[in-house]
Amino acid sequence: MFAAKDTLLTRPSGGYQISRSVRLRSSASAYFNRTLTTPTNNKIWTYSFWYKRGTIGDGGTAGINKSPLFDAPSSANTFDTIYVRNADNLIWYEAAGGATICYLETTQVFRDPSAWYHFVIVYDSAQATAANRQKIYVNGVQITAFSTAIYVAQNTNGRINSAVAHKIGSSDAAGTYLDGYITEANFIDGQALTPSSFGETNAVTGVWQPKAYSGTYGTNGFELNFSDNSTAAALGTDFSGNSNTWTVNNISVTAGVTYDSMIDVPTLYADGGNGRGNYAVWNPLDKGTVTVTNGNLSAVSGADTHAIRATMELPQSGKWYWEITVSGLGYGSALGIASQTSVVTTGPSSAATRTYQWGSWFNSFNGGVVQYGTNQGITGGANWSGASQLATNDVLMIAVDMDNGSMWVGKNGTWFNSSGTANPATNTDPRWTGLTGISWFAYYSSYGSTSPPTANINFGQRPFSYTPPTGFVALNTQNLPTPTISNGATVMAATTYTGTGSALTVANTVGSASFQPDLVWVKGRSGATDHALYDAVRGVQNQLESNTTTAETAETTGLTAFGSTGFTIGALAQMNTNAATYVGWQWNAGGSTVTNTSGSISAQVRANPTAGFSVATYTGAGGVSTIGHGLGVAPSFFVVKNRTQASDWECYFATLGNTTRIVLNSTAAQVTGVNGWNSTSPTSTVFTVNGGTAGNTAGNNHLAYCFAAVAGYSAFGKYTGNGSADGPFVFLGFRPRFLMIKRTDTSGTNWYTLDTARGTYNINNALLRPNLSDAEVSAVPIDFLSNGFKLRDTDAGSNASGGTYIYMAFCENPFKLSLAR
Repeated sequence: MFAAKDTLLTRPSGGYQISRSVRLRSSASAYFNRTLTTPTNNKIWTYSFWYKRGTIGDGGTAGINKSPLFDAPSSANTFDTIYVRNADNLIWYEAAGGATICYLETTQVFRDPSAWYHFVIVYDSAQATAANRQKIYVNGVQITAFSTAIYVAQNTNGRINSAVAHKIGSSDAAGTYLDGYITEANFIDGQALTPSSFGETNAVTGVWQPKAYSGTYGTNGFELNFSDNSTAAALGTDFSGNSNTWTVNNISVTAGVTYDSMIDVPTLYADGGNGRGNYAVWNPLDKGTVTVTNGNLSAVSGADTHAIRATMELPQSGKWYWEITVSGLGYGSALGIASQTSVVTTGPSSAATRTYQWGSWFNSFNGGVVQYGTNQGITGGANWSGASQLATNDVLMIAVDMDNGSMWVGKNGTWFNSSGTANPATNTDPRWTGLTGISWFAYYSSYGSTSPPTANINFGQRPFSYTPPTGFVALNTQNLPTPTISNGATVMAATTYTGTGSALTVANTVGSASFQPDLVWVKGRSGATDHALYDAVRGVQNQLESNTTTAETAETTGLTAFGSTGFTIGALAQMNTNAATYVGWQWNAGGSTVTNTSGSISAQVRANPTAGFSVATYTGAGGVSTIGHGLGVAPSFFVVKNRTQASDWECYFATLGNTTRIVLNSTAAQVTGVNGWNSTSPTSTVFTVNGGTAGNTAGNNHLAYCFAAVAGYSAFGKYTGNGSADGPFVFLGFRPRFLMIKRTDTSGTNWYTLDTARGTYNINNALLRPNLSDAEVSAVPIDFLSNGFKLRDTDAGSNASGGTYIYMAFCENPFKLSLAR
């Protein structure tokens, strides 16, 4: 069942392949240690490693080593340590006899548990400039923002890389241990290197990815790739050629829930088995009062009927298999699948949770195994008998066939049903059917607070206990569908620039990606200015403003050209005041305008169905009319505006329904009524307008921007606030570049817009308001993550308890390819 050793594979067109990682379990006090020898040069060294977080901090600052990454300890007063603290920021701290030698504390936080980070730590005390003596890079980008920055004195001999004891994953100073995953750890003695020695940007996706280090290591240098798992001790093998092997402590390669040699890695590729790549785990950002440990593979509820979901959504196609080993039985638990709308602060006894939740409730007191769920259209058989009673360490099997909308649950190699003929491989006797059309996540919830059981999940990152049914695969990034758009920078951009007061060309190039925009939306950041929107269908110099009702105006010094890699502007102060700062949001609508006659009104349409975006202009006819949008699928969102006279920007959101509209230039709540869309949802060819100034005034010129959701690239949805600084997590299926939010259930709240060009790291709180002219402010902290976003504030405009919010988001990269942020 277990490979004795994974050979590091050759590098085909997909690039360098990492075969294994090691899971360090804080609960087991797991770590590596080695006493180094006299170094080549302890004034200079580089340490590169890939890291996937397990336990996320509690937000506090007590205790210096929440997650120790690399440590050269001696005592509580003498140490050199690099760690992620409880508040999830990175610390590099050296002290001698209690005196501080250096102390760097990032303002950036690292609390994305759903994907991998790449860290490069560089020490070069010979440098004349203090800031050059210690450098930290994350995913190829140097960190320059520190809340505290005390650098070592010039020519200081560092404690790390001296002839003292070193540890990976543990700190003597605080007696704490890392919970998470590490792979491809390279330590270079005597050289100060850049990230390019260990990684590179993929020319197609724009994502930072590993590459093999090809240089020398120096005396104390080592490479730990954890590919030799023939024994636990072999995991510490040095592959640099130096034989600087590390001692392994409390790390297991024994089959079962403690198995720590994982195929969860930052490079995805087919391996003839489960597939190598980033694997799903329990999501500590998407839970109620649930404790998550052991690299986020173990979950136990700390309160009555609280729940947790996994980090990956089940794709809408394919067949998926996972296992859950149940331990610590005391009361009941619900194990199965749930939608994102299912509430995580209640359990299977709550109707609020059971809606859009389906699976089995295993009650260890009476041995019963019962189905549950109230989602209309999903059906299943009768309850199972007490013969299905759970015992500790039983392995539950879950198979979900999204192609046929079916689900099975089994135990210890046997699939449950009433007739004994269940077989997921042949779609025989599924326990539930009708699962299509809903987004599902693996799910666990306790029932009762009396010693709730622990759910130890396995998506395939360690060997399965039972062979998956034929055609069913593990839930990891390798097995996710290939995204239509692998690099968001090819069709959507958020570009910052500084005004010059004279003609200026703004390039939207990110890495090697760029495009010709068909919609450009400019907003001043450093001062109060109206928003300025231009599109290629209306033509250059024709401006609209999202924060006003003003009709279209001609601005001869506004946007003057849509270029192949950006746009050109004149000296209009609104867009180009000297030394003022701006952002230009841009979308690609396909590059050519055609006459669309699909609706009752002919329209001039420029459409990009691949990216789900089109621009349509038309002359209003009054009354109920339809207009073609050119997307080939029904839009999830569109906004209409009268160009000829003053009008609101009226918005349709599919999640609000076809009787509801909301206004972009207003703080008003949603409005329900037949006017607007004639209570008619858009189709794959047209959208409907029902008179009104904004959308269909007879003889007036009108504009519509239409957006359809594209899996892995764009999302349009809603969430409910919880009024907590530990706010809702919203799964998008991608790492966002642009996010817009609006509360819909009450008036008085603004629209909010954030992006990663202005908020370059977490927490992202660089806020602009599409309905206001005000300057950028630091407010409404949100974490942009590899698979979605997490609210981190109680602001009424983004996260009031019980508040209803809509959002639109566009990606940097799909989750299949993205790194942690």
